[in-house]
Amino acid sequence: MRFEETLSEFGRKAVVIVGDLMLDEFIWGDVRRISPEAPVPIVEAKRQTFAPGGAANVATNVVSLGGEAYLGGLVGVDEGATQLIRILEESGVHPTGLTPDNQRPTTRKTRIIAHSQQIVRVDSETRTPLQRHHQTALREWLEALLHHAGACVLSDYGKGVITRSFAQEIIGLAKQHGKPIIIDPKGTDYSKYQGASLITPNVHELELATRVEVTNEASLTKATRKLIELLPETILLITRGAQGMSLYVPSQEPVHIPTVARNVYDVTGAGDTVVSTLALALATGADSLTAAHLANSAAGIVVGKLGTARVTREELQESLPDN
Repeated sequence: MRFEETLSEFGRKAVVIVGDLMLDEFIWGDVRRISPEAPVPIVEAKRQTFAPGGAANVATNVVSLGGEAYLGGLVGVDEGATQLIRILEESGVHPTGLTPDNQRPTTRKTRIIAHSQQIVRVDSETRTPLQRHHQTALREWLEALLHHAGACVLSDYGKGVITRSFAQEIIGLAKQHGKPIIIDPKGTDYSKYQGASLITPNVHELELATRVEVTNEASLTKATRKLIELLPETILLITRGAQGMSLYVPSQEPVHIPTVARNVYDVTGAGDTVVSTLALALATGADSLTAAHLANSAAGIVVGKLGTARVTREELQESLPDN
């Protein structure tokens, strides 16, 4: 596995990301008393910060790792969209595929945090499936970029962008152009991802998709076999939290990769980090095992940070076994 060589190529690769876009809002404060109106803490707000979430976080992670990111998806016609576009442009992402939809708000997740502890999260969103004209616009945008990109990512958060027809359309386009397509999945119907190069469910998502409760290695194998039957051509990378990752490549023995996390403070956005690292590694032509090891190291770094965080190529370089 050529980690150093793969990392050195990150800066020469572009990734096209399409999916559910989010604006993560953080309200930071202190708790000194309980409300007299109800048994809940009163948070005295001190500051407010914003970060890109969902598919937008995948894009910023690609840039943080040294790659070039082109991002597409739906946003509302609102202040949230303006804020998200500003953050993306400042981060170095090309938000050229952000498509306004006046029938929905920009998805926003507001986290209220006091003393490094999340108190509550408030979501503002709609999950209406994208309309046909939006699908056409996003497809044309993506197709125009595929010749320039080394990989494509579908980031599905169940907010309506990655419908069955759109997923199959994009997977077909990526295959026509010979580009690896990586899926960050959601929901229970994984048949819409048929033909993808690689898919990255966590254990909970695997349980939902296969209706098999995963409690040990035997049940993990049972659930994975069900998913392999549905997606026989697709590489599966199961992210397992403290148990690391398990890689299933068609016609090969599975490989279990232990976690490298030292301290876990916040798993917010860790899946986005995994997907972005995989996409860049596969764009360089690396094999899936090399890509999975790099993604596992990146995840170990990001869970040691609070909030929607990102990993730099330098941090990933320092985390490699020989360093």
